[in-house]
Amino acid sequence: MATTRYVYWQDGVHWLGYFDEYPDYLRQGDTQEDPQEHLKDLYFDLSSGGIPGIPRVAELSLSS
Repeated sequence: MATTRYVYWQDGVHWLGYFDEYPDYLRQGDTQEDPQEHLKDLYFDLSSGGIPGIPRVAELSLSS
């Protein structure tokens, strides 16, 4: 089973979440589990190439 990291929080009555790697793709729900289910569906779309032009987050090593 593959895993990936996501950020989540409660904002009033809604739960919100997004993947570390895809912060522009926010998902929400009424329970803590709702964004998780929405993120699973989103991950399939993102990883299958179904969504073009996806902004991504990366790390850059800088040496002095």
